[in-house]
Formats: sequence, C-alpha cells, structure tokens
Amino acid sequence: MPAECYKTVLLFGAPGVGKGTQGRILGSIPGFFHLSCGEVFRSLDIHSPEGKIVYETTSQGNFVPDDLTIKIWKKSLQGQAALSNYKPHEDLLVLDGLPRNVKQVELVKEHIDVQRIIYLICSDEESMMHRIRRRAIRENRVDDANESIIRHRFDIYHEQTQPVLESYPQELIAQIDAMGSPAEVLQSVLSQLIPVQNEHFSRLGRKF
Repeated sequence: MPAECYKTVLLFGAPGVGKGTQGRILGSIPGFFHLSCGEVFRSLDIHSPEGKIVYETTSQGNFVPDDLTIKIWKKSLQGQAALSNYKPHEDLLVLDGLPRNVKQVELVKEHIDVQRIIYLICSDEESMMHRIRRRAIRENRVDDANESIIRHRFDIYHEQTQPVLESYPQELIAQIDAMGSPAEVLQSVLSQLIPVQNEHFSRLGRKF
C-alpha cells in the first residue's frame, strides 16, 4: 500500500525568524493544520528512550538524528489524524521544522506533496538572536538560553538547512520579509497561500 502523501506548505527560515508565530496563526485558520517538529520534540517524555536522545541533542543546538526525526514526526501526525485534529484529505499541512537537511528531503519525499515554500527572511541575525532570548524566557526553552548554543544553531542552519531550498523547484519558493509586525508578515504569507488553498479546495469540490 502506498504511503499517505500530505498536501503540504513548508515554513522555512533561520532560527528566530518567526516560523512558529506564523505557523500557529495559520493553524487557527480553517483548512490549515500546523505541525511544529520542535514542539513535537519538546512534548516528548525526556525519560523515554526517544525523549532522552531528543533532549540531549537539541539542548546542545544539534539536530536530532534523521531517522528518529522522521519516525517521531510520522507518529505525531498520524496521532493528530486519528484524533481528527488533522484531516489529511481536507487540510493543508503547514510543516514547520522539517526537512532540516538534504537527507530529510529524501526521507519525507514519499510523505509530503509540497505546494508552496514560505521562506521567511531576516538579514539581521542579531535581531533574531534577541527574539530567541526573549522566547527562552517566555517559554522556558533550554535550547534558547545559551548564546553559544544559539550561534551553533545558526551555523548548522547555514551549513545544512539552507541547501534544502535547492532541492525544490524555485517556483515553489516565496520569499517573505520577516522584519515587519506579525500581522504584516501574515498578510504577505496569506497572499501566497490563499491561492494555494483555493486551488486545493477547488480540487476537492469544496467551498466556504
């Protein structure tokens, strides 16, 4: 039996650029379902074998091993579908934090049908560092609290994650300036995603 292939929008960008903020807002709009791999990792029991590995790697600013990442992601998404929080045949999946490297692009290829990539851009790395520090205090996130770990995460992003964009057709990629207010950024994001959602609903024969 072929694997389930989810109609997907990827949220892409450097640490602290605002992927989580935009994803949560989109997830509140009917027809979109937001899944953050980072939030899935943080929800794991750190005393479980998987949770221990995830905690040890992310707390050092490193990526969780690829095979384990995909295993946890699939299990979480299937659980959300079983609870009917996510309806795969109706909702567009807004995926935040995956794929994080070129190998993961191959690992998820059979599972996601990428409709659009929202590439949030901020050239001011110090501004993103400030956002991450504030997030560490607000959300009590260990992986955001240490500046050397944050800078290590930026290095990994530039070395391993940015090349992911080269794995997809350039016409799928929409560059969005992430330096405005959340509402301004959302307006730009929706200008790209409303046509995608309308086309998706049209294929389903569905109207609001």
